[in-house]
Amino acid sequence: MVPAAVAPLFQPVKLGPLHLRNRVFMSALTRNRAVPTNIPNNIMLEYYQQRAGSAGLIISEGILITPQGTEWPHAPGIWSTEQVSAWRKITDVVHKEGSLIFAQIWHLGRVSHPDAPEQKAAGVPVYAPSAISARGGKFRFLPGVPGYVTPTAIDDPSTLLDLFEKAAINAKEAGFDGVELHGANGYLIHQFLDSTSNKRTDSWGGSVANRSKFGLLVLERLIKVFGKDRVGIKLSPTGGYNDMGMPLEETIETFSYFISEADKLGIAYFDLVRYVEAMDAVIEGKKRGIPHDVVEIYAPLIKHAKVFSNGGFSAEEAAAAVKDGKIEGVFFGMGWIGHPDFAKRLEHGKPLDNQLDFTTLYGKYYVSEDEQRQGYIDYPAAQY
Repeated sequence: MVPAAVAPLFQPVKLGPLHLRNRVFMSALTRNRAVPTNIPNNIMLEYYQQRAGSAGLIISEGILITPQGTEWPHAPGIWSTEQVSAWRKITDVVHKEGSLIFAQIWHLGRVSHPDAPEQKAAGVPVYAPSAISARGGKFRFLPGVPGYVTPTAIDDPSTLLDLFEKAAINAKEAGFDGVELHGANGYLIHQFLDSTSNKRTDSWGGSVANRSKFGLLVLERLIKVFGKDRVGIKLSPTGGYNDMGMPLEETIETFSYFISEADKLGIAYFDLVRYVEAMDAVIEGKKRGIPHDVVEIYAPLIKHAKVFSNGGFSAEEAAAAVKDGKIEGVFFGMGWIGHPDFAKRLEHGKPLDNQLDFTTLYGKYYVSEDEQRQGYIDYPAAQY
């Protein structure tokens, strides 16, 4: 019998045409294991297979839509036929285990680095809405541990829309059930929305509507490929991470407009990320984030899509929020890293007793296959 405190999480839920067996979802989790060529490997396949056994919905780790100099080395991509084929093996095994999986598509914008191997291979500058560098951040795998650079302002942002559409086409070919647009954590979509990173004076900046334009057009491209009921978006209005955050009044105005307009497109869901202090950045001695209750403020604006949330939930708190009708499902992160059977443990009242090894969380940069397994696919499942 499912413990009463978490029972609401184990009611199935319909997401567009998809039927999710529970509301315990796996958040996108960067793990740095696509060694060494940005192509998913067999270790990654085993990782997703382990977790597909009990997750209602899996969001892939952030998938790069083009070679970019991320501070997360060995992040997987989806621009080549080899990558598509490798992802197909993963989606097949996830489906075999009874779960569903969306691809989180990801463009870093200004938080790439020109000296990273992927950016060099791309042969293009670090692009952003405006030539404003993010503060903080360290590229620990590069000599001298450099920080962020001043990006090149994108001349015509519409030229990047094709990258997102092609990534969606490739994700569909790879067997993903849908796509999640990474609109959070200070990456490209977020950079356009935030007036501290977008100082453009053309039709892509200035007003709330102009700053929202790029993200909305990307969503339209994804809908063109997958249909509106297989597209979601992750948003983190409280900012902080990667030097993001407007004053509270402007934050609420901006995200209220964007969410309302995105909801009119008929997308499947919004993942509203709550303020998590550990994800905030300290800039010039001060916390950068703008704490506010994202579910209370933005969920009432969503009339068509499912409302999911993310960020520091305990299982009991998540179940209470679902029971009260505030949200319809919750994405968990750290719980899934240390427990390949995370949802099953909740369902059967098993303790979450695997100790997370933070030294192996993101792997190592150039190591053997055996070392890549450590802290990734070697956490044990419970006995049932």
